[in-house]
Amino acid sequence: MSGQTPPSNPTADPYQYLQIVNNFDGTITRHRKIPNTPATPDPDHPTPVLSKDIPLNQSNKTWVRIFLPKQVLHNPSSSKLPLIVYFHGGGFIIYSAASTVFHDFCSNIAIDVNAIIVSVDYRLAPEHRLPAAYDDAVETLHFIKTNQDEWLTKYADFSNTYIMGSSAGGNVAYHAALREADQIENLEPLIIKGLILHQPYFGGTQRTESELRLANDPVLPLPLFVNDLIWELSLPIGVDRDHEYCNPTVGGGSQRLEKIRLLGWRVLVIDCKGDSLIHRQIELVKMMEEKGVVVVSQFDEGGHHGVDLGDLSRAKALNVILKNFMLHS
Repeated sequence: MSGQTPPSNPTADPYQYLQIVNNFDGTITRHRKIPNTPATPDPDHPTPVLSKDIPLNQSNKTWVRIFLPKQVLHNPSSSKLPLIVYFHGGGFIIYSAASTVFHDFCSNIAIDVNAIIVSVDYRLAPEHRLPAAYDDAVETLHFIKTNQDEWLTKYADFSNTYIMGSSAGGNVAYHAALREADQIENLEPLIIKGLILHQPYFGGTQRTESELRLANDPVLPLPLFVNDLIWELSLPIGVDRDHEYCNPTVGGGSQRLEKIRLLGWRVLVIDCKGDSLIHRQIELVKMMEEKGVVVVSQFDEGGHHGVDLGDLSRAKALNVILKNFMLHS
């Protein structure tokens, strides 16, 4: 990792870039207008993928959105579908499971991969700093195993479950997997087959080569110190970016990866070389491989952070990768 100082713009305001205002009570006001899509549970709706919202923890105001390929309703004798527990991106501070960009992303996965998706609306920082999102992730897995919703009990194959996340959601997925690997027997009948990290959001106190080289990334522009602000708002107060929540390679990585190796979970890491975080992913893959974890990595040319969420052709290509990974897990 490089210790160079990245290019900077002293007049830039990361709060303005993110369209947030920092309040005196430790909360933020979010001014960014993010389109949302309502769930469509009605089987007569023309959409090929149905969706419904179910409360997770009413005290925490968390919930999940389940995506079901409608075709299974017309073919009840077919085999149950793989289950993907998904965590959305947004730097831990913005977006939700209802955000149109993630609703559409999950819908496309459900139809292309032929899987049931449970997308989690976890608590956001800084109102709920990490590890709150990890707590919600673990709670979701235990919620699914006991929930009696028909879409899950009738159509989901609990013995073929994957934990997946994009960007910050990839970070949540990673840490949820580490936690659950230690108490996997408590998840039955859920059986985790693999972990899918889609451009997972990690960091560290020192800049990587790609963070310096791609300092003007359209989504994570380091000159604006947006990346640093996101971590400042999300991490526990008083820790730096070499905390394990941010930097998974610190200290050689978590000892719980040994349990993931013993469980035989396969890990898919997906990114593109135009993402300023690409070297974080390369370091993550190397660390997991050194610990004996079976890792499949897919690092495409070009692109940028979040490119698969807005480019349908790339999203389709991603879903082919997901389907092949799941077939061999």
